[in-house]
Amino acid sequence: MCRGFRVPRLIRLLLAFLIACLLPLMGLSTAALWAAPAAAPPATGRPSYVPLESQAFHGQLLELQQQWIDAPLNQVVGDSPRATLLNFYVVMAQVSRDIARIEAKAMTTPGLFWSSAVQSELELITSYFDEAVKALDVSEIPQSIRADFADEYALKLKVILDYVFTHSRKPFEIPDAAGMKALNEGRVNPTASWTIPGTSITLTDVGDEGGRDRGFLFSTYTVAQIPSLYEEIKDRLRPSDSSSTLLTPAIYDAFSLRPGHILPPKWYLMLPRGFRQRVLQSQLWDQTLFQVVVGLLALATYAAVQLRLVLALLGTYRLTQRDARELLTAMEVWKLDNIAWHRVLLAGVALPLTRLVELLLDHYVNITGLPLQVLVYLLYTIYFCWAGLFSFFLMEALGRSLAEWITMLRGRRNALQLSRVSNLVMPVCRVLGAIIGISLIYRLLILLGLPASTVLAFSAVPGLAIGLGASKLLGNLFAGLSIQTDRPLRVGEFCRIGANLGYVTKIGLRSLELQTHESRITIPNSIVDEETIVNYSLRSVLAQDAVLHVFELHLPLPTDLTPDQLDDLLHYSRLFLSELPDFSATQVFLDQTAQDGELLLRCCGQIQAPNWTDYLTLREAVLLRLRQLLDQVTRSRMVIGVAYNTTQEQLQRIPELIAGLFDREPLAAFRACRLMAISDFSYDFTYDYRSSQPTYAAFKDEVARLNRALLALFAAEGIEIPYPTQAEVQLDE
Repeated sequence: MCRGFRVPRLIRLLLAFLIACLLPLMGLSTAALWAAPAAAPPATGRPSYVPLESQAFHGQLLELQQQWIDAPLNQVVGDSPRATLLNFYVVMAQVSRDIARIEAKAMTTPGLFWSSAVQSELELITSYFDEAVKALDVSEIPQSIRADFADEYALKLKVILDYVFTHSRKPFEIPDAAGMKALNEGRVNPTASWTIPGTSITLTDVGDEGGRDRGFLFSTYTVAQIPSLYEEIKDRLRPSDSSSTLLTPAIYDAFSLRPGHILPPKWYLMLPRGFRQRVLQSQLWDQTLFQVVVGLLALATYAAVQLRLVLALLGTYRLTQRDARELLTAMEVWKLDNIAWHRVLLAGVALPLTRLVELLLDHYVNITGLPLQVLVYLLYTIYFCWAGLFSFFLMEALGRSLAEWITMLRGRRNALQLSRVSNLVMPVCRVLGAIIGISLIYRLLILLGLPASTVLAFSAVPGLAIGLGASKLLGNLFAGLSIQTDRPLRVGEFCRIGANLGYVTKIGLRSLELQTHESRITIPNSIVDEETIVNYSLRSVLAQDAVLHVFELHLPLPTDLTPDQLDDLLHYSRLFLSELPDFSATQVFLDQTAQDGELLLRCCGQIQAPNWTDYLTLREAVLLRLRQLLDQVTRSRMVIGVAYNTTQEQLQRIPELIAGLFDREPLAAFRACRLMAISDFSYDFTYDYRSSQPTYAAFKDEVARLNRALLALFAAEGIEIPYPTQAEVQLDE
């Protein structure tokens, strides 16, 4: 395709001069020549648009512009489409002009930050802008991003209106209140809405709120269409031939391509313009290079701090079982609330930190569009998760501190009483913390844009689960309240619940924990309430700090014990238990079973054994010593036979001789020696005594010495101890 021929300017001037000279000869004037072509439309190839100055509402725009300058406390939302649309348009143009005016003074004023006077002026401009944003019905935007995206949509809508007002083929009227009434009279279905001709921009009367008319707002459908409308017309914008100060086609770019909310920081504007436009404002993922770099640095720092907080929080739970035992032994259980408050501090630090990062990325770095939405959703989720943990940790810490205060006020500051009070207070505090945490999660779902019906659907799932298990749950709950009220059991007490014997370590709202000698048993409260409870623990004023349990032991006795031996066994057992330091209120007596009349030695008393180790150790010591005493009683009665050839004089002296043996044993008390039986092979003497030896081994040594002395004495006296003989008779057949 060949290019068009261009006539040199000098030749064009010569031709014009010749034509001007020939026109009088032809009876034509110069004005007629230039007027003739004006009658035809210009052949520019572009459609003819009505300029903004030729629109019927342009005069009212100028009036409103002056009104907003004179009376800045007006409102944008009006009672008609005309009032709202024109006020919004004028206010947004005023905001753009004021920001441009302040930016122009950045290089001429000293300092890297805006002065207080500029800050005051910026507050007034921000109030204008916020008032204009109120003209958008943003109720369908999720609450978490509503404020941010409302600002973006207001700026984009101003650019869209610039395009609409400068690309109209014919003038159009914006109805006022009377015009809306006239329009509805001509409509088949009257509606309180009006759409700009040729567009999808609609203003709707949203009705009343709080007893007052909210006025006409840009509809929710219009607000939802703003991003797509802006993407459609942003590439069609061209420098306008109009000199009107109301047109601001670059207002959104001025907002989105620079840091700061409405006005960029002064230090940023003082950077070289070329460096800002070519480097810092270069586009990358719909953001500028400055926004991407600073945003990534902020997120990396935030992630590192969050990781440290999470690790520190997990570290508070790394208490080994040995550490826990040492804490209880050292009575440092009072310091456990410090760990709880440490968790509260960690979660509390994460909350303002998350909020600070969100404000930095949103209002300072000025991330916009989809990246802002993703970041806000992510940060809101993290914030509310930390808020839920914070509420739970706070209630737990308050519960621990409250339990400690109650224990101190009662004057019983010890680990057992603290455990009992905590066992009552902590479940309530934890339930309250969990309820607050769940409510915060529901609040998060609403802020993220989930409809209330969906949130209710989420609530129905746990509600259904509770409903299915409500009978058991409520049964355990009421049984737990009954146990806490009637107090048949308390934490630390030694009890028998059904067939289970052990220490009560926890009484919760749903279940009870019983520490047996071999394992920990969790019993639902409803079962505990139905079982027969045997509580071996004593409750008295003297037993508040030291838990005393009733101790009972049954020892079966041989049937061949004589009454004297039984009396000795009772004597030794009572003496042993009375001297035992961990035993009090001892009772030792003989009893027999109802079924077969078996003889029993029953030992009862009060012991201090707060755990299974102490209890089993004490029980083992008592049982072993009673067995030793039983053997000692059995060995303290001796039967010895002498031969039939023993003389009468020797038989008379045997009790005296045996009694003399005990003169050498100061801890053995001789009682009697009698000829109690004449057996087939001997005369049987029976003697018994009581020994006060401190140990079982010493008693056995004493028995050995007595036996050796007895054998030596009989040998010296010529008294013979016969051997059993048996004659075997064989009959001949």
